[in-house]
This record gives sequence, C-alpha cells and structure tokens, in this order.
Amino acid sequence: MAVAWLDDVRSADIESVGGKAASLGELTGAGLPVPSGFVVTAGTYREFIEDAGIDEELFSAVDVDHEDTEALREAHERAHELIMNTPVPDDVREGILAAYQDLGDGERFVAVRSSATAEDLPDASFAGQQETFLNVQEDALVERVKECWASLFSQRAIYYRNRQGFPHDQVDIAVVVQEMVDAEKSGVLFTSHPSTGEPQIIIEAAWGLGEAVVSGSVSPDNYVIDRDTAEVETITVADKKMMMVKDEETGETIETEVPDEKRSARVLSDEEIEELVALGERVEDHYGTPQDVEWAIHEGEVYMLQSRPITTISDDEESAEAAAGANGGQVQAGDTSQSGDVLFRGLGSSPGIASGEARIVTKLDHLDQVGEGDIIVTEMTMPDMVPAMKRASGIVTDEGGMTSHAAIVSRELGVPAVVGAGSATRQLEDGQPITIDGDKGTVSEGAEPKQETPEPIEEARPKTPVKPMTATEVKVNVSIPEAAERAAATGADGVGLLRIEHMVLSLGKTPTKYIADNGERAYVDELVDGIRTAAEAFYPRPVRVRTLDAPTDEFRQLEGGDDEPHEHNPMLGYRGIRRSLDNPDLFKHELEAFRRIFEMGYDNVEVMFPLVNDAEDVFRARNLMEQAGIDPTKREWGVMIETPAAALEVESMAETGMDFVSFGTNDLTQYTLAVDRNNERVADRFDELHPAVLKLIGDTIETCRDLDVRTSICGQAGSKPQMVQFLVEKGVSSVSANIDAVRDVQHEVKRVEQRLLLDSVR
Repeated sequence: MAVAWLDDVRSADIESVGGKAASLGELTGAGLPVPSGFVVTAGTYREFIEDAGIDEELFSAVDVDHEDTEALREAHERAHELIMNTPVPDDVREGILAAYQDLGDGERFVAVRSSATAEDLPDASFAGQQETFLNVQEDALVERVKECWASLFSQRAIYYRNRQGFPHDQVDIAVVVQEMVDAEKSGVLFTSHPSTGEPQIIIEAAWGLGEAVVSGSVSPDNYVIDRDTAEVETITVADKKMMMVKDEETGETIETEVPDEKRSARVLSDEEIEELVALGERVEDHYGTPQDVEWAIHEGEVYMLQSRPITTISDDEESAEAAAGANGGQVQAGDTSQSGDVLFRGLGSSPGIASGEARIVTKLDHLDQVGEGDIIVTEMTMPDMVPAMKRASGIVTDEGGMTSHAAIVSRELGVPAVVGAGSATRQLEDGQPITIDGDKGTVSEGAEPKQETPEPIEEARPKTPVKPMTATEVKVNVSIPEAAERAAATGADGVGLLRIEHMVLSLGKTPTKYIADNGERAYVDELVDGIRTAAEAFYPRPVRVRTLDAPTDEFRQLEGGDDEPHEHNPMLGYRGIRRSLDNPDLFKHELEAFRRIFEMGYDNVEVMFPLVNDAEDVFRARNLMEQAGIDPTKREWGVMIETPAAALEVESMAETGMDFVSFGTNDLTQYTLAVDRNNERVADRFDELHPAVLKLIGDTIETCRDLDVRTSICGQAGSKPQMVQFLVEKGVSSVSANIDAVRDVQHEVKRVEQRLLLDSVR
C-alpha cells in the first residue's frame, strides 16, 4: 500500500512513517483531536527511487563535502532534478488520489507535510528541514508529495544531516496529508518551560493559521499557567499586526492585516486556555516527557496539529559535568571577590570574574602560546586573535573602550574582559597569576582557586522564566559567526547586525591578497560559511548582514595591507559603501556569497549596506545587487543610517525600494558631534543621547513610518535604557542589543509599551 491512515499509525511505526506522522498517529490513537489524514509511507518513497533506478545516483550526488558551498549547491540541484523529473508510478499516484477522495467530500483543502525518519526524535529534532504545503487540493497533490520527497535533499538538509552524522542513504521520508484546519486562532503550547523545565505551561496564540507563530513573523499573545495550581500567572497581549489565512478566491495561503478591533484583543478566552492546558497535560502524560505542541481552533473546536519532545531543557547534572571539564581558568559571573591587591583599573567591558596566568601578546605569532584558561594581555585585540580569545578565560587590553573589538567580541564569547588598562602589557610578567573583574574593571594580583566554569551558551540563556512579548522586536548584535549559537540562546527575535568585516579580517589578509593566494571561490566560500553559521543558528529568525566596512588602518595591519592608503582619519576615509562602489569587481564577491546563501534556502538573511550618504549611493548598490543575480524585490535589504547626510536624505533613499534602515549610533554620534570615538582625549564628549543625535534619529523614524520603511538600531546605544525608551516612544520597529543585554532590553521595551498603552486610554 502506498499510504497508511493516521488511525492505524503508532510511535512504533516511525521507520515507515517518520517522526511527525508517528506522533500524529499516536495522538489520534490516544483519542486526542487530530485532523483526519493519511501518510504516503517512507517505503513508498524508497520504492519510488529504487524502482526508477535513481537511488545510487541520488546518494552519490549528495556525497559531497558539506563545507564546500558550490558542491553543496550542485548536489541539491542534481537531487531535486532526479526526483522531480522522475514520474510517479501509476499505482502510487492512484493510491494517493484515492485516499484523498476518501477524506471528507473529496474536495477538501489539505496540508501536505514532510515526515522524515530522522525528525522530531528525542535526541535529533530536525524539524523545519523539509517542506510543508498548506491549502492543497487534488490537482496539485501528487506534485506536492514529490516536492516533499525532494526537500529531503535541500542544501540546508544535506548540510545539517552531514553535521549530525546521519547517512543520507539511511534516511527516508514519508509525507503526511491532513485535512486543513481553517483556523481562526492558533499557536504553540509548551507543557513545561522550554529552557528551565519549570512546571509552567506556556501558550502562544495568534489569529489565523499557525504558520505565522511558528515562523516568528508575528508577535503572539503569551499565557503562562502554573501547573501546580492551574492558575494563569501572566497574560501578555501583543499587538498582532498580521495573520495568515486562506484566500477564499484562490485557496492559497496569504498574509493579511489583522482587523483593527482584533490587533490588541486577547486571542484566548479563559475557557480555551483551560481546554488547551488539559490537552497539553494529556499529551505529556501519554508520552511521559515534556512536549512542544502545535494547535489550532476552528468554530470553537481545538485541534492538535503536531507534538514533539522539548529538546531545549538542560540537564543540570550534565551541565555541571561539562562545566567541570571546561577551561582551566574559571569564570564566575557575579562573583565580586578579589584574590589580591588591585594592580590596574580599566573599563569592565565584559562581565564576570576570571583567573589564570597572564599571557602577554605583543605579536600575532605569540597567539600560539595562549593555552586553555590563560588570560590574554595585549595592547589591543584584532580579528585574527579570535581563535585564541576563545581559548582564553579572560582578556585585558592596554587600549580601547566599550566599543572596541576586544569589548564587543569578549561580550559575545562570554569571556570576561577589562579594556583600557593602560600599561598592563609592560608591567605584568608572562605567566604571572592574575584575577580580572569584568564588572568592576580591575586586574588584581594572584589567582582564585579553580572553580567550575559555566558553559558560555548556557550563561547567555535568560534566567527569567518567560520571554517578555513585545510589539517592538528585540534582536541581538553578532560580531563574529562563532558567537551565533550563544546569541541564539538569548531568545532574541533575530540578528540586527552581523559584520562581514570581522569574517574578512580574521583571514589575516586583505581580500585582494587572499584572492591572489587562494582564488575567488575560496574567498566567497569563507564568507558563505560565516554567514551560514549565523543563519543556521537563528533560522527562521532574520539575520541582518552588513557588507564590508573596514577602515584602512585595520586593513593595513593585514598581509597585503601595504597597498592601503595612509589616511589622517580613517574613520572619515575609504570605508563602507564608498569602498565597495569604488571596487565593484571586489564587491561582487560579497554579493555572490549572498546569492549562494539564498540559493541554499536561508531566506532569513537580509542584506545591509553601510555608510551610505544619499539615494545615489543606494541606487548604485542596488544595481550591483541585481547584477549579481539577487532580486531586490524578493529579498529583504536596507541601509545603515550612520551620517547626518543619510538621516536627512532618508526620504529620497526610500525611493530605491529598500525595506529597512538601521541606526549605527557609534558612527552617527561621532559624525554629528565631531568626536572621534577612538580618541581618549575627547571620549567624555561622546554622547549617543545628545539632543542633536536624538533629533536625527527621531525625525528619521517619523519619516520612515510615513513611508512604510522599517527602522531599527544596531549600535551600542541600543542596550541603554534611556535610548530604548526614546526609540520605543518614537515607534522604532526593532532594537538590537548586545548579547548580555537582550533580556534586560526586552523587559525595558515591554515596560515602555505598556506605559504608552495605559497613557492612551487614561
């Protein structure tokens, strides 16, 4: 038989129907309200490829180095071609269509959902790797089933399976065909807190189909219920601007605006919450483990669309064991003890306490001497120091401030740091035991006794129970791809800024020199790998990637940097989009990396151009993007507002069709106030909250709101409460904060939004 009915499927059938279908069959058998449906079995897929004789060629085609982006793209294209160009046998086609005719009146809209045999497993949740199609009818059904089969070999799926060690020839795919629930409201339910495992049921709900909630394209209502008392602890009603519904004329799934009377209305009634809680508890009781449940409500009836184990709850015992085996130096966030006299004072730029041996680094070839748990002591850090910084338990620099490379990267890696310590490299001895306090900005004599080191990713995970639901998105800044996993653990709504220059500078060579030595493809591959790391960690949350913006003094320190011009003030010189437009042959390699990323299925990546001044800059950048094969009408892209000129010219720039602007407050402040942010003599005059800076930002937000252009902030000031209050009051679309400030900013945004809401009704 080509198909099996969900009524007959159980969890033991996972090898024949895949994880999703096995779960749905189990729920059906337990008497839970699951929409009727059937499964095109994994055996049917396997017979399809074997009987057609394409199996060996298929597995051979995807047996590639998954880090080779060009090979990965070619593997996907060949696999997709093999499956889609092979006709489905008549008996299989007839079996699928006959089952469809038995659903309801034979004209129902159905959801066609992939169910791989390595998906929704307790220790391997590959959810989202394969395709789902909504509102499908008979004429397109078989073709959609084939699309699901082919999606087993998307670039993302090949890459992810390779990294997880799942052999391609041992993973099959089934396809679930279920009656569509034309949901009036839908969402997800966690039967325990997904991070801490606390006994709380958390429900997220929005209007329309659940795809909007699952994909993160809408901020849903949030309901937290105490499982011990069954009391609703908190209800957060979001401003739900859009919803996904079925177009009555075409039958297609479309996005539409939520009616005004529903935007700020509570989605779930008390009775519906009670019913969902009861269903959630039944599901957990059935499986014996906390569950992540997708649900929908139609005409007062609740339906369960999917249930999978929650895989994000940490095991305290395992975490402790992992911590015990971590770096030799220790990091105790919040520990204020000191082991000896304070030797130096600087700026505490990355929180936590670290002890270890000082490793003096005055040349790049000293980096090999940095061992696990050492504390790097250097004049200033550079991007090619990142591998050593990851080994270290702490960082001390003579120079630099809160926006320096050392400060930014240390925060993202979760490594305590003290910057601007003055003469640490000259007065400390190599191997000298020291303790640094990244909160107080002190370097003290001696080392604390070794203690357990918290795992950096777990340290980034919010300790407060529930993510505050806000209409204003709160994203996170990521300087280097290596920090992406830690940044994703914060629960941020996406990445507001990922810098390409750190990927380039970490190569140790200028782009021209690197290409001369290794070739164009190698250079593009490096960019693709860096972008993909962040895009994968956050998928499907958006990741905004800024094209190259490195001043000449940074390039001059790299191999090949002798050709860089000498500039009196590199901050005002040859950098940002002006360098890219002046060197289109070099810039095209960056754009080629974006094109490949989009081809690989990372539709969550957004392109951002830095240091633009006017519409001419933006039009020229857009044209180069089109020439590289990127359709600016189909991809999200925008520009940085870093100069007063850009702020004043934003209306004309909007005519280019850009989707968003993002304020870079570090540059905007220095250009507005004529204060070099790297000059210690005028550091006290650097003020992102200066009235002139705020006026430029506020006026730009107001103009962009009229023009339907989204606004955001990705500078350091986005983590400051005063700036957050100002931005939310002005109506900014999103705020991007440092990794260690995400949860605080979320709470601050929520407070401001609630105050504005109360003021409007008082």
